[in-house]
Amino acid sequence: MIGKAKDMATIDVYNLSGAKVGTLDLAEEVFGAVNEDLIWEAVKHYRAAGRAGTHATKVRGSVSGSGKKLWKQKGTGRARIGSVRSPIWRHGGTVHGPQPRSYDYAFPRKKLLGALRSALAAKFADGKLIVVKAFDVKEPKTKAFAEALGKLKVEGTTLLVEASGAENKNLELSSRNIAGLQLVRANEVHPYHLMRHSRVVFAQPALEKMQDALKKTASRRGHGAEPVAEKKKPARRSRKAEVA
Repeated sequence: MIGKAKDMATIDVYNLSGAKVGTLDLAEEVFGAVNEDLIWEAVKHYRAAGRAGTHATKVRGSVSGSGKKLWKQKGTGRARIGSVRSPIWRHGGTVHGPQPRSYDYAFPRKKLLGALRSALAAKFADGKLIVVKAFDVKEPKTKAFAEALGKLKVEGTTLLVEASGAENKNLELSSRNIAGLQLVRANEVHPYHLMRHSRVVFAQPALEKMQDALKKTASRRGHGAEPVAEKKKPARRSRKAEVA
């Protein structure tokens, strides 16, 4: 169940040893509200775009069999038939069956960014968002990295988010063989990734950069924006005053 985010300001930052090393301020525009409907739409679009769409049925022109007319049109007392490939015959073609197609459709970028903000807020509200100072993996050892995740109290399926421009080969090699673990770059994160995994571990630079980008695209409504003052209509002069 997705929880509702409220009164959030900071989040603790840890190192890979599980020790707290600082805090990170969170923007209200990004982590201040959860729109479940928007998350659902984004996840639905992601899954639809990922469908292969390779299903296909054979029409009467694709099945095997002669095209010769089996008997003459009239005089036999039997139903008229033109070919053994007819859809009403056994082993005949299929009518209006599924054919290869793409299930992808246009999805507004503003809605996608709004869903990403809501997904981040939902993870934080549920206490399933973890921030580490950096993924300082000294050597490509799966066992050592799994122990580090244990110190961070990471359980279940986990999404690791590294900074977009960071080249961390040791992290890639150490995490790829751990079941239920997925590593993505900050610029590749989708609301589907966040909701699919039970916990999300961000590198601090990745979360800071993502927060700044999402903050710029957030609507100002409901986040301290001053209401626009209404223009006062001029007083209507009476007809008697005009005559006088």
